[in-house]
Amino acid sequence: MSKVVRIGTRKSALALIQTQLVAEELKQACPGLEIEVVTKDTLGDRILDRPLQEFGGKGVFVSEFEQAIKAGTIDLAVHSAKDLPMELAPGLCIAAVSHREDPRDVLVTMKGAMETGKEIIGIGTSSPRRQLEAMENHEILWPGSKGVQCGILRGNVHTRLKRLEEGSFDGIILAAAGLKRLDLLGHDGYDFRFLRPDLFIPAGGQGLMAVEAREGSEAAALCQAMDHREGRLCLTLERAVLQLLEAGCHEPVGIFSQLSGERMKVWGISRKNNITKRACLEGGITPREIRQMAEQAGKELG
Repeated sequence: MSKVVRIGTRKSALALIQTQLVAEELKQACPGLEIEVVTKDTLGDRILDRPLQEFGGKGVFVSEFEQAIKAGTIDLAVHSAKDLPMELAPGLCIAAVSHREDPRDVLVTMKGAMETGKEIIGIGTSSPRRQLEAMENHEILWPGSKGVQCGILRGNVHTRLKRLEEGSFDGIILAAAGLKRLDLLGHDGYDFRFLRPDLFIPAGGQGLMAVEAREGSEAAALCQAMDHREGRLCLTLERAVLQLLEAGCHEPVGIFSQLSGERMKVWGISRKNNITKRACLEGGITPREIRQMAEQAGKELG
């Protein structure tokens, strides 16, 4: 393989920052390596007026990069792990998983908005999971409220914040990881309310970056040096549960795990047939134990 590695990524500011983080780790692990960043607008970036579940689900952010890897026009692709579809394209693999940035969701409001005493709160989010959790926990989300109404909100982080500033919503729910990587936390114009991950359970893979490559390729081998053990274990467990539930972006499903020593804990939420189900399990970290925990969580949430 040449000393140039081509990394594919979306054009948003957050995607470029995440790709730069991966590129820096690669160059540290492989001195002399050159990185070429190849940007693309995906179908998910181009269609912003409809929920993802109406035109292809999570794969709309990933499939074009998978095609490029298979065609040989890029070597790697950097994704937010929560955007990965349940099954990767044949012949491709998750070559590396990052350390986990803050996995929590954050309610973002304009400064002082929560002091207005509103009873029915307009929340911007197109995520079925966030909609479910906002409705189930509205008194925690917005103390004093009597309910929430959720509206479609898509686009990159800055686009979503602009909708908030324009008054389209009382608040919007975003991932803490993205806000931190974009250095937006603490912005004077907003209030940020971090949501408890045991109640507002994050999306599977939230806060993690995943690097995709062709199985057995030299590019995949290079990534081994930056594969984060805890991130890999958590993503393996969370994706196993999602796969058992056959949950993409169409279903309201949250799944989040943490490693403590040689033990893992996993929290989950789902809603089917108008019944909300929750799970909280603990187990070991061997492949067999992770599989058993995933299967039990799948049973409790399915």
